Amino acid sequence: MKVGYTYASPSRCTQAGSQTTLGLSPDLSRDEKVSFCGKLKHPLLFRDAMLMLREIVVSDTRKKEKERTDYFTWLNEEIERRVRAHKEYMPNVREALKKEMDVYDAELAHKKNEISHLTDIQKNLQKQIDQYDAWKDYYKIERDFWKFIKDRDYSLWFVLDPVITVHKDQVSFEAFSLDESIYGCLSVPMEEFHLQQEPKLGTTNIDFSAKLAKEMQRFRSYTDVTLSVNPEGFTLDSDIVPEYIEKKIDLPETWIKGFNQVSSAAALSGTELELSPSDMYSICAFLRKHKEKKSPRYMKWILEPGQRVQIIFEPFGTCLTLNAVYHGRQRREEKIWGRRRWLVVEKLIPFAKAFYVRILGFGMPQFIRADMGVMQMTVGFSSWSSNDWVKGTAFNIMAGFTGHGCYKDIYKLLKENRCLSMEEISALLPGQKNDKVKAGIGMLFRRGEGYFDILNDKVRFRHLCNAPLPEELYEVTDIEMDVQNCSKLTFDNMKVRYTRQQEFIFTTTYKEHGQWSSAEIVIDQDGQITKIACNCQKFKRGARNLSEPCAHILALYVASYKLLKLKNLEYDKEYKINDIMEMLL
Repeated sequence: MKVGYTYASPSRCTQAGSQTTLGLSPDLSRDEKVSFCGKLKHPLLFRDAMLMLREIVVSDTRKKEKERTDYFTWLNEEIERRVRAHKEYMPNVREALKKEMDVYDAELAHKKNEISHLTDIQKNLQKQIDQYDAWKDYYKIERDFWKFIKDRDYSLWFVLDPVITVHKDQVSFEAFSLDESIYGCLSVPMEEFHLQQEPKLGTTNIDFSAKLAKEMQRFRSYTDVTLSVNPEGFTLDSDIVPEYIEKKIDLPETWIKGFNQVSSAAALSGTELELSPSDMYSICAFLRKHKEKKSPRYMKWILEPGQRVQIIFEPFGTCLTLNAVYHGRQRREEKIWGRRRWLVVEKLIPFAKAFYVRILGFGMPQFIRADMGVMQMTVGFSSWSSNDWVKGTAFNIMAGFTGHGCYKDIYKLLKENRCLSMEEISALLPGQKNDKVKAGIGMLFRRGEGYFDILNDKVRFRHLCNAPLPEELYEVTDIEMDVQNCSKLTFDNMKVRYTRQQEFIFTTTYKEHGQWSSAEIVIDQDGQITKIACNCQKFKRGARNLSEPCAHILALYVASYKLLKLKNLEYDKEYKINDIMEMLL
């Protein structure tokens, strides 16, 4: 999707004595002309949170592919240059030195008593040859070339500007990493500002350059910082307003879909742990000191009810015991990959009162919320280091955000109120069924017109782009169609068994290629999926976990989610769907 951004001027910091103005230029191509001006009460905390958000923007853990075309072009030019230099300055030097060395080699056979002396001469001559060798530092030159490529493209990486939204109760800054595996959202309440004018609500992209980040690093405790979002731009010291800045960006389809899928994943329930700053420091310190060189590369969280949380770092086998205590009802082990990405929260450790880690299950994303008192930072990590917000689990299906539902009514409602919980949305739309309401909220997320606030469990109105998204980016996907086609047969053939470990085991049967197959899903008393299995070819070819579920697993999960509150079930007795319906009636 091609998007054009227009800024009245670059974002910049201006200083006058102890007064500093952090001027952020908004995108002028949006319908809502957002403006904001307020003096920060805790400028250093805001500085570090924003610098961390920028680290998320520039984060890229993908394997870097070499640009072979540019490399060979550069290599041919370097060969020609060195050959010309060699011919000009050192004609026949290599051959003359080689002949001289051969003469001494012959004398060595006849003068054994001079072997030691001639060997030294030979070494000295070899050093001279190496000194004039045109390719003696080839590998160093090659490394310099790749560094040149990285430096050349470095400025081009920062094209996905953060999104700022001015709400009635807070100002939020959202960002998505280059590799599309990390999501960050900084929430600053209005109480943190001394407002100098009435804010104009809305969403816009802001010009957040590397130069601006360096200027923010100069914030000190004795300076007063004012945050200003001004559509008219910011003048230079000479009072000359610079020309408009225009950026034309081809946003990746996966970047847009991934940004929107984060909200669906954030709406899912999970296991939440409260970690102290010292706990987070211990985790980050271990990751800093130990660089894994072989597989497996994960950290396994061992959660025992009423016991301190333990983390085993592989492949080292080192066990780290945290001060945090797990208050869940069932023992669980959770494996987390892409763990080095957790280092992005290091900057906030000195300021955070606590870190809240939400683990959604094996093969699922994780969310970390840093409670800094007056500000909150939410960071979401995909299951693996590589992006799988889109190509992996369909989070909108698991959260029940499928179909179009009453999207138009919800859009109008949220545009007016800006922020509502799902219960409040349902109450304000009494004529709509809950399924239609959830589907409408999901469509709002997929169209980039809202996001889920994990701090308050609310849906917030926000336009991700300055133009409506193309239909192909939010239309019903193939896997959603497959889930819809499987839903009725899955529900009719579904069976449930309640174990003595207080787990629900849901099973169903279906026909595939003329043969009957089965799918199974196990959900514990905390509502977490502990095991899935399916006999279909798609599931067997994939990762065989929740990172790549098939339509049968998703349809079974959607059908079973409403039955998790069943009571008075006998242990290890299998109930058919007709038996369950009779119990409910």
